[in-house]
Amino acid sequence: MNKTIRRASVFCLLMVLALLVRATWVQGYQAKALADDEHNRRNTIAQYAHPLGDIIVAGSPVTGSKGTSGGDLRYKRTYTQGELYAAVTGYSSQAYGATQLEGIYSDVLDGTDDRLKNPADLITGEQAAPGNVLTTIDPGVQKAAYEALGDDKGAAVAIDPKTGRILGMVSTPSYDPSAISGTNDGDAWKKLLDDREKPLVNRALRQPLAPGSTFKLVVAAAALENGLYGSVDEATDSPDPYTLPGTRTVLRNENASAPCENATLRTALRYSCNNVFAKVAADLGQDKVKKMADAFGFDTKKLDVPVRAAESIYPTGMDKAQTALTGIGQFEVTATPLQMAMVTAALANGGELAAPHMVSSVTDGDGSTLEETGDGENKRVVEERTAEQLRSAMVTVVEEGTGTNARIAEAEVGGKTGTAQNGVDNSNTPYAWFTSYAKDDSSGKEVAVAVIVEDSGSARSEVSGNGLAAPIAQKMMKAALER
Repeated sequence: MNKTIRRASVFCLLMVLALLVRATWVQGYQAKALADDEHNRRNTIAQYAHPLGDIIVAGSPVTGSKGTSGGDLRYKRTYTQGELYAAVTGYSSQAYGATQLEGIYSDVLDGTDDRLKNPADLITGEQAAPGNVLTTIDPGVQKAAYEALGDDKGAAVAIDPKTGRILGMVSTPSYDPSAISGTNDGDAWKKLLDDREKPLVNRALRQPLAPGSTFKLVVAAAALENGLYGSVDEATDSPDPYTLPGTRTVLRNENASAPCENATLRTALRYSCNNVFAKVAADLGQDKVKKMADAFGFDTKKLDVPVRAAESIYPTGMDKAQTALTGIGQFEVTATPLQMAMVTAALANGGELAAPHMVSSVTDGDGSTLEETGDGENKRVVEERTAEQLRSAMVTVVEEGTGTNARIAEAEVGGKTGTAQNGVDNSNTPYAWFTSYAKDDSSGKEVAVAVIVEDSGSARSEVSGNGLAAPIAQKMMKAALER
C-alpha cells in the first residue's frame, strides 16, 4: 500500500470513528435534552394525542378536552366557565404553551409524569393515563368575587385563615383560555396581548401595587409588638397635621374633622389617620417596620401557592421622612392582594399565618393520590394579644368607621380600607383597597379577604375603599360563611 492510500485510509477511519462517537453522544447523553427541547414538535404531538387530565373545583372539572379536525394534534384543551376560573387555571395552548396550574402540572395532566406509570410503562415508554389536580377553590366564593368585580379592573383573594386554603382568586378583566387553546388562534392571542387592560396578567398574584392605608395594619402590629404603645386604646403622640421629619411637607388627613390628634390606634384605624401611622413608622424606624412586614410575608422572593406570586416590597435605605410615608402604605411599599389577604388571615388566626395554597392534592386517573399538598404548618407572626387587639380595632372600622359596607348580619367582621395614590403626584385615579375577615361563631367558619379596584370608571372623588372595594369583599365573605 502506498503512502497516499494509507493516509487516506487512516483519515476515513478517523472520520468513521468521529461519527460513531457523535452518534453515541447524541443517543447516550443528549437524548433527554433533545426530547425535552421546546422546539421538538414530537412533544406537542404526544401532549395532545390524548384527552388531558382535569383541574377540579369542588369535585367538578373546570377543564376538558375535545377532538380536533385535521392536523397532527388530535385534542385541544377546553374550559368550563373559562373567564371565571382563568386566574386559577391559566391556559394550555397548542401554540403558546401553558401557564399557572396548567403549566406547573403539565406532566401530570398530559400523562408524562413518571409517577403515573406502571413498571411496564417505564420499560416500554408508553404514555400513562393522565392525572388530575384538585384545587381548594370554593365555587361560591369564586363566583361572588367575579360577579362583584364585574367590569372593574382589579382583583380579589379569599383565604381560610386556619388552613391557608385559597377559597377564591379572581383577576379582572379576565379572558377565556379556550379562545387561545388551539393552533389557529393568532388573532385572539394578539388581541389579548394588545389589550391595554392586560387581561393575561393575574392581578391577584402578579401585580403588586401601593397598598395605601391597608398597610396601617402592619404598622399598628409593629407598634404593639415593639412596645411603642401598650394597647390599641392608648393615646399616641401624634400631632395633627404632621410635618414629615426633616422637611416642610405637611401630611394631612383625608377627613380634616376626624379626631386624629394624639388618637389611639383604634381611633386612628377607624378614621384612617395618616398623621398617626406616619409618626408611628418614623418613631419605630424602618428596620422594625420591615421586620414586621417581612414576618407577614413581604420581601419573600419565592412565595408559591403553587403559582409563584410576585414579591411584595417593603423598601430599605430610606430617610426618616420616607419611612414615615411607608407608614401609610405609600413611598415604595407595594403589595399584591394575596399579600394583604395574608396579613388579615394571620390576624384572624390569632397571630399565626397558615401557608396559602390553592391545590389540595394531585391524583392519577383512578383517583389515587400522587401528591398531598395538605395544610402547611402555621408560622407565628404576632403575639395572640396583638392579633386580638387589632381584630377588635378592625371590628370598630366596620361597625363605626370607614368600612361600614362590609357588615354582615350575625357575623363578626373586621376590616381596613385603603385609597392608594397612583402616578406621579397622584395624577392617576387612586386604587381602592379593602382587606377584611369574617367569622361565624355558630358554624365556626371564617375567611380573610383582600380586594383591589384599580379602575372602576368612577369619578376620582368617588374612589374609596369603602365605596368600591368593601362591597366586593362583603359578598365574598358572605359566600364563604355560607359554604
